[in-house]
Amino acid sequence: MPYRLAPWLALLAALAMPAQTPQQGVPLPGPQKLAFSAEWRFVDAGDVDVEIAPTEGIRMQLRTTGLVRTFVKVDNQYRAAFLPGWCAAAAELTAHEGKRHRETKVRYDGEARKAHYVERDLEKNIVVEEKTIDIPACVHDVTGGLQRLRELLPAPGNAIELPVSDGKKAVMARVEALGRERVRTPVGEFNAIRYEAFLMSGVLYRRKGRLFVWISDDDRRLPVQLRVQLPFYIGTVTLKLEKVE
Repeated sequence: MPYRLAPWLALLAALAMPAQTPQQGVPLPGPQKLAFSAEWRFVDAGDVDVEIAPTEGIRMQLRTTGLVRTFVKVDNQYRAAFLPGWCAAAAELTAHEGKRHRETKVRYDGEARKAHYVERDLEKNIVVEEKTIDIPACVHDVTGGLQRLRELLPAPGNAIELPVSDGKKAVMARVEALGRERVRTPVGEFNAIRYEAFLMSGVLYRRKGRLFVWISDDDRRLPVQLRVQLPFYIGTVTLKLEKVE
């Protein structure tokens, strides 16, 4: 069961989306480092470290910890590069999950409106999957989508559909601003807006579930909490903001 959990830790770390009317939004602060702790069934499940540099892109490291790590050792690294507006340019994932050692690269060509996806098994030195899909001129990966959400910070009651792609599939994903809530994290309490991103249950990901993200309702617009609710036999995974630099 914990092995099934690992990909959803990664998905939470990358979670996406924005809202309502087209607008420029407010530019985010300069480079940031964010650290998150993951909880699954009331136990520590992993750590996620994210480095955001608007001119260089996003780098993310994820590792399982505690009891979950005794079942499956996960050490994943993700990098993404962007064009203005957080339009995806390239993404690369190196995943060590148990005995699996995979490398996935995606190149997004907005001018040609194509995305090329290649996944390799590094242990066997073979290509596992390769495909090219059609995309809009500007499409977000999930990390770029989260950045756009932070910039726009739509008010509760708003919703929008934006183009999102993981390199294997491109969809118009809906995000709804559900309401304001008080969120407690290791770095303090925040007034936040809760959003639901409709990416699962056959939209971008086949797995049934629900995705939520809480963004602080202030000038910093921090992603203070993220959650994926999966079927009962897997359970809920929650990331909480633990450190900001």
